[in-house]
Amino acid sequence: MVDPLAEVVTLLQPSALFSKVVEGAGAWRIRREETGRPFYSAVLEGACRYALDGQPAIELRAGDFLLVPAVFGFTVESLDAPPGQPIQGAPLELSPGVFRLGDPAGPAQVRMRLGHCAFGSPDAALLVSLLPRLVHVRGEPRLATLVHLVGEESRAQRPAREVVLAHLLEVLLIEALRADPGAAAPPGLLRGLADGRLAAALRCLHEHPDRPWSVDQLARAAAMSRSAFFDRFSRAVGMAPMAYLLAWRMALAKAMLRRRAGGIGEIAARVGYRSASAFSVAFTRVTGLPPSRYTKEEPAAAPAGMAFP
Repeated sequence: MVDPLAEVVTLLQPSALFSKVVEGAGAWRIRREETGRPFYSAVLEGACRYALDGQPAIELRAGDFLLVPAVFGFTVESLDAPPGQPIQGAPLELSPGVFRLGDPAGPAQVRMRLGHCAFGSPDAALLVSLLPRLVHVRGEPRLATLVHLVGEESRAQRPAREVVLAHLLEVLLIEALRADPGAAAPPGLLRGLADGRLAAALRCLHEHPDRPWSVDQLARAAAMSRSAFFDRFSRAVGMAPMAYLLAWRMALAKAMLRRRAGGIGEIAARVGYRSASAFSVAFTRVTGLPPSRYTKEEPAAAPAGMAFP
């Protein structure tokens, strides 16, 4: 059976940029303006407060794990940071890979291992849009172990380092995402998969993207009426069923074209189009490039580690 979550994470092609330990002492606050890079953090000791732009602040405690698939701005501060305290600049590096916020000499009141990774897929923005904006997990020691392994592997210069890091990050992302309380998650793939009826329809789309699906057929797979299914799917996933199907087909088609996994006609059939011309029209409308030009302009990619239908 096809696993939609595993497919999305694998297609994202995660790779590690850096990992470090950050300590905080005294009262401090730091502001960062990011550019869409994925961010993760595991709180090892103590507590602090994290606020992603547009989201309510949350308190992070020892054992918590935080994943933000696309960061665009956030603030982290000590629990006793007074309102209006000046925002601190760059953390002080105490030793290789260990940084300090706030009082450089006082005892650490919080320790976190955090890092950034990158998604190599040209469709990262589309795929990330299927995931929650923020994932906050409490009490999952497996996540802290995985973060530690990522940090350890990042610092080492061992053979096959990049391959190991890529697989560790895939496991880390899957563990974090499936640990999130899906039914309470923001609209996206996780919330859809947490709904047993919608999950049946999503698995149909991922297992057989080549079929000429209709809303009626998907509603039957979910054992729901057409109107109830359409409304429930749109609210849970954040887009209408046919919009999701189109987005998924285009993501698969791009991956196949980059891998040179067949001619345009063959790829068209594998993602549900009866003719190469119909596929070309849809692909061009979504990407701005016809498939033939996309194939020439995109470098050939290595196999992504998954079998497409």
